[in-house]
Amino acid sequence: MSLPAAFHEIAERVNNWGRWGDDDERGTLNLITDAVVREAAATVRSGLRVPLALPLRQDGVQTGLIPGRVNPLHVMVQINQELFGPGTVATSDDAVTLGLQAGTHWDALPHASHAGRIYNGRPAASVTPHGGAGFAGIDTVGHVVSRGVLLDVARAKGADRLPGDHAVTPEDLDEAAEFAGVDVRAGDIVLVRTGQVRVHLAGDPHGYGYPSPGLSVRTPEWFHARDVAAVANDTLTFEIFPPEIEDLWLPVHALHLVEMGMLQGQNWNLEDLSTACAQERRYAFLLAATPEPFTGATGAPVAPVAVL
Repeated sequence: MSLPAAFHEIAERVNNWGRWGDDDERGTLNLITDAVVREAAATVRSGLRVPLALPLRQDGVQTGLIPGRVNPLHVMVQINQELFGPGTVATSDDAVTLGLQAGTHWDALPHASHAGRIYNGRPAASVTPHGGAGFAGIDTVGHVVSRGVLLDVARAKGADRLPGDHAVTPEDLDEAAEFAGVDVRAGDIVLVRTGQVRVHLAGDPHGYGYPSPGLSVRTPEWFHARDVAAVANDTLTFEIFPPEIEDLWLPVHALHLVEMGMLQGQNWNLEDLSTACAQERRYAFLLAATPEPFTGATGAPVAPVAVL
């Protein structure tokens, strides 16, 4: 089934192809300028550091719903081994196999494609079995440090968690921004809290993934209008799942990653941040969220930290 006309109309309005040059691989991260970072640093007052990553563990968020995306398989390859002879210093080493989008992560721009294209009009065939992403892989992202803004949609509505069938709308984002007393501006990284990660933290990985609240297909235009640099939330699929429009699967992925060139993050734990922001009565902070630079990867783990 081809994508509907309504999708293509939105895509045309948010498209950033060529905006930073035909060879650009970083998309909206170009909006994080030195001035943006200086202003982000100025938000630090108390110095409170809030980690936002879920632990990487074998009983993580993956249940098989997404084929091939496995939780970390951790093994020891050395245990107290005296490499240089008896009585010398001993070391222990580990190895791990995991899906790069298994836990808290960023999706790189080539993670999604439609109509045979990825960001900036490059062919989807530039992602190959052996080389991975030949264009705009996660290794091209570089450092990701900017002003973070928490749009706590659940708390703004007086809820611990949004219902599983709730599509977060532009109106919800406006309500959360007003609740927070913040204006989202160019270069910001927006974190959208639904409270859905509470289901995983309570020990229900299947309920965490389905059904799940998430971003509506109407929200990419909201982010585009404000020149947001990246967006992450606390769900498995990012957008509402099952989709709000029957048989229109992952349209927000396509609009963000392909059309806008905007990084998208999933499985971020925003619970402690929600509490900290409410206690300090401010929802803007310095955010450090650089992904692991796996060459040619279409996504990578990240251990973000918000500094208030």
